[in-house]
Amino acid sequence: MSAQRTIRSGDVSLAVYSSGDTAKPTVLLVHGYPDNHTLWDGVVSSLSSRYHVVTYDVRGAGASSKPSAVADYRLELLADDLFAVIDAVGAPVHVVAHDWGSIQAWEAVTDPRAEGRISSYTTISGPCLDHIGHWNRRRGIRHRLKVLNQQLHSWYIGFFHLPVLPSLAWRLGAGKVVARVEGLPRAPRVRDAVHGIKLYRANIFQRMRSPRERRTELPVQVIAPTGDKYVTPGLLEDLPVWAPNLWRRKVVGRHWVALTKPAVIARMVDEFVSHVDGGPAAPALDRAKSGRDVVFITGAGSGIGRATALEFASRGAFVVVTDVNLAAAKETAALTGSVAYQLDVTDTAAVTELASQVASEHGVPNVVINNAGIGMHGSVFRMSIEDWHRIVDVNLFGVVNGCTAFGELMAASGEGGHIVNLASAAAYTPNQELPAYSTTKAAVLMLSECLRAEMAKHGIGVSAICPGIVDTPITRNTSFLGVSAAQQEAMRDRAARNYKRRNFPPSGVAREIVAAVRQNKAVVPVTVEAKAALAGYRFAPSVMRVLARKVEVSK
Repeated sequence: MSAQRTIRSGDVSLAVYSSGDTAKPTVLLVHGYPDNHTLWDGVVSSLSSRYHVVTYDVRGAGASSKPSAVADYRLELLADDLFAVIDAVGAPVHVVAHDWGSIQAWEAVTDPRAEGRISSYTTISGPCLDHIGHWNRRRGIRHRLKVLNQQLHSWYIGFFHLPVLPSLAWRLGAGKVVARVEGLPRAPRVRDAVHGIKLYRANIFQRMRSPRERRTELPVQVIAPTGDKYVTPGLLEDLPVWAPNLWRRKVVGRHWVALTKPAVIARMVDEFVSHVDGGPAAPALDRAKSGRDVVFITGAGSGIGRATALEFASRGAFVVVTDVNLAAAKETAALTGSVAYQLDVTDTAAVTELASQVASEHGVPNVVINNAGIGMHGSVFRMSIEDWHRIVDVNLFGVVNGCTAFGELMAASGEGGHIVNLASAAAYTPNQELPAYSTTKAAVLMLSECLRAEMAKHGIGVSAICPGIVDTPITRNTSFLGVSAAQQEAMRDRAARNYKRRNFPPSGVAREIVAAVRQNKAVVPVTVEAKAALAGYRFAPSVMRVLARKVEVSK
């Protein structure tokens, strides 16, 4: 239950609300425009068991005073308000702010008065106006395009400087439009929106014309919503100049992510504040500081899995490699400077347990690559039901296990990511010799397409990689059904020679996987024959069926 009181800041009265034990560290939440302190209700609920949580209505909003003069909304007065709240609730505090709350909090954290009063600062969708002023002055065509892009996203600023029309728009229902477009549970209060327009009129152009040098050595955590329509990533690129003690994090969501995903924001705040107060850094926070991706790969003991581990490691990622053969996984780990685990992907419980362990020890992976698979050669009528179970368990259910165990963790983290599933050109190339293999890979392809649709709302991409003939050890481990042991070895030798003659290395697939993650590609055929087969399947399926009849099962 929140306790309310009123404090004075000059001629202004501020409504202050607090929850939790006052003996615990204090987290001060500052709302933006056109909101009031209720923006933070969900975050307060999540944090109040561990912290003394304070919110307040900034001047012009909620139950606080609403000065009529534009000059009464200058940033220096807003910073005075924030310090008045800090002094009233007891310093030091950890400040968390959103939108205009962040803009005014930057004024405070870059003020010498912050020393001893503010322990850390978490900013969401609200850059320092002085930093923007300097950013706007940078030269170069590419940078000018970034500035233009931001100006297009900030079109409303000019509108808010017009007489009459902005207030009229809010009174006629602009808040309902904003709530609908942004997916908010409620519309902003008209009174808060109308009075808050003065924030823009008192500060924007003044700071753009004469930006100051505003720096801080405080620990600063930036949380950037991926779908923010108003603050583009370019505005944050110079932050290390002004705040060198910086952690960068992203959250999948829109501008009002504190309202729509309070549990995610609360977790990020908790991790940051706990670390600043002397606790160990959570793996996700370490990643925010280092910028390193965490990549999880199954079947990484050789072939495409090992090559992919090497490719991501060469690009600075921390790679978690797994294989049913622990010795092979450790060899890959030694090559990549990573960690290795033994994993049978057909064991659902083991995959789920390892997913939790990896998340706890290294953080929820940004990228999960379900690569483990086996080969099987022989007609449908040579296959026993046990053969079917074996290949389906590895090639399909192994992928399902990886997708579900890690996909749920990735979605819950709120930070997005990417899942890569290794299918095959066999997924869309009917073949008498590989019916089981083709069937499982076709299932992986469709699973990936379905999962891609489901995970899009979580900011998680899904790619199906479809290699053609690639020189990997899978040929040495493929089961050739209905033949003697000697015949099987001979057929394995012949297949290995043919694949080696094709001379397409696993590293080529690895590079395509990295590109798929970066560009969020859905289906990626690799090798010329894979691309030709996909074109044939899409545009001339009858031809593909005729070709399948021509290739008979090897005797």
